[in-house]
Amino acid sequence: MDLLTIGDMAARSGLARSALRFYESEGLIRSTRTSGNQRRYERAELRRVAFIRIAQQVGVSLEEIRAALAALPQNRTPTKADWARLSARWRHGLDERIALMERLRDELSGCIGCGCLSLQRCKLVNPGDSLSEQGTGPRKLLSAG
Repeated sequence: MDLLTIGDMAARSGLARSALRFYESEGLIRSTRTSGNQRRYERAELRRVAFIRIAQQVGVSLEEIRAALAALPQNRTPTKADWARLSARWRHGLDERIALMERLRDELSGCIGCGCLSLQRCKLVNPGDSLSEQGTGPRKLLSAG
């Protein structure tokens, strides 16, 4: 079996060694240990790292990624079919994030961007400062739909 050192994995994946150790501590990737306690990774772990990085870049949380990887048979490396199935499950959450970003983009000129939402007239999610009566602040912006 052709195994990669942590340095090889870092170079091939573009991640820092500390990130690889973190992913491993989170159960996202696996390694074996040599008699000298050095990490060794199977080449298939590169695909898992790529899967994790792409999922993170589109806004999927590490918890969601962990659950997706754990759902694979025998914790195997994701295939193209796995990615299609998993990304379909994440679509709704990604659509919500896109809608939030579009609202922010479209209404940014009417918002000072501080997140306080205590202005008398917030065009984004607090027209007429109605949230002041509820004591609600920036959390409302993130959950607005």
